[in-house]
Amino acid sequence: MTALTARRTLETTVATPGEIPFEAVLAGQTPMLFKGLVRDWPIVQAGLQSPQDARDYIRAHDRGGAVVGYSGAPAIKGRFFYDDTLTGLNFKAERAPLDAFLRRIEAVEGQADAPSIYIGSTDLDAYFPSLKAENDLGLGPEVYGPQPPMAGIWLGSRTVASAHYDMSNNIAVCAVGRRRFTLFPPDQVANLYPGPLEPTPGGQVVSLVDFESPDLDRHPLFREALANAQVAEMEPGDVLVYPALWWHQVEALDGFNVLMNYWWNTTPAYVDTPMTTLMHALLSLRDRPDFEKQGWKALFDYYVFGPAERAGAHLPEAARGPLGPLDDLKARRLRAWLLDRLNR
Repeated sequence: MTALTARRTLETTVATPGEIPFEAVLAGQTPMLFKGLVRDWPIVQAGLQSPQDARDYIRAHDRGGAVVGYSGAPAIKGRFFYDDTLTGLNFKAERAPLDAFLRRIEAVEGQADAPSIYIGSTDLDAYFPSLKAENDLGLGPEVYGPQPPMAGIWLGSRTVASAHYDMSNNIAVCAVGRRRFTLFPPDQVANLYPGPLEPTPGGQVVSLVDFESPDLDRHPLFREALANAQVAEMEPGDVLVYPALWWHQVEALDGFNVLMNYWWNTTPAYVDTPMTTLMHALLSLRDRPDFEKQGWKALFDYYVFGPAERAGAHLPEAARGPLGPLDDLKARRLRAWLLDRLNR
């Protein structure tokens, strides 16, 4: 992490995951770090014994399917990123059995010039159901809503996931090794100098700033981003909760590290991703004259960003159409209308 300062994320303790104040985190846009909350998990206890014990524990729960892993040369120093042209990536991806990746990590563990190896978000339900059953937060619809969370596991050597955002809320569990999260609120996007929309190192656009050695002549606004940043230093058993769309850089700090996470969003499944809207806005709005964009901004504020019921409140219920509350059927009709318009 750069020597420039960022404030520490709110640290607190609760007795059980069910006592996490999720409403305060999400509505208050306040990431919180819960120290030692799941220190009694078997995978955490195995890792506290040794990295090898942690790997053996994971192996015991492996169902044997091929997983997607990523590797980079020692020169990238764990930072999975773009190549020098920003049109390609500085690492390679491949499918292989989990044990093959674990053996590669074991073979270079402790070496100063080791290659970087990690396995990205791998579905716990599909690949490690018994591991999840033994290591779970025990939360349900009271937190996640009607849709179950996407539960994943991340493991590897010392790595850096450059600052990016996710479209879902996140519970990040530091299971093995230490992690550092550097978090920024969504309004810092311009100060983080996002890279190309494609390709991307991990599916989302990432910041071009090298946090370890920021070039403040090239990226001067990063000073403002850091003034608004929060840092969560995580030990095994710690749990970090933060809202959707918060930018976060994740550094795995030890020779072997495991993170488990739960992405969730209480929005109904029939609601499309806003990223589709953003991409279409690049096509339909961005290059219009500024006076037109200001007019469209007013319309978006009225129809989208204001109270959901406002635009249809003065209309008879039967006449509201998509201005009324959406359900699966109305969403299908609206999507069909949009597809028809796009395909003209």
